[in-house]
Amino acid sequence: MQYAIKDSDVPTRPQFRRWVKAALMQPAEITLRLVDENEGRELNRDFRDKDYATNVLTFVYDDTEPLSGDIVLCAPIVNREAEQQCKNRIAHYAHLTIHGILHLQGYDHIEDADAIEMERLETQILNKLGYHDPYTEHD
Repeated sequence: MQYAIKDSDVPTRPQFRRWVKAALMQPAEITLRLVDENEGRELNRDFRDKDYATNVLTFVYDDTEPLSGDIVLCAPIVNREAEQQCKNRIAHYAHLTIHGILHLQGYDHIEDADAIEMERLETQILNKLGYHDPYTEHD
């Protein structure tokens, strides 16, 4: 776990560890990094050719045993999305962490059928952790 930001309003290491363990289905070595908007934008631009910060990026290192990769969460974007979407901030971090872990394990949402499967898994894992379905609105 790397905190590359000075924001005290982010989840704790034990929270992230719990979410990663809940979504991980195989042995893996993962670095989870929280970044500011500048670093998030640089990474998205340099590795995805998209010149803006995004909420979560997953970098998979192929052909490694065990599975290996980095997951980068852009804290300002995650916090802003939670506020704009009227979502619980911690639940949103949990969702995006699980989303990144599933990407690391080969899940994606490019095709509709794959997106449905990935969303189903995310919702199932989040429900087991006590969080609501992130794809429906809740009071």
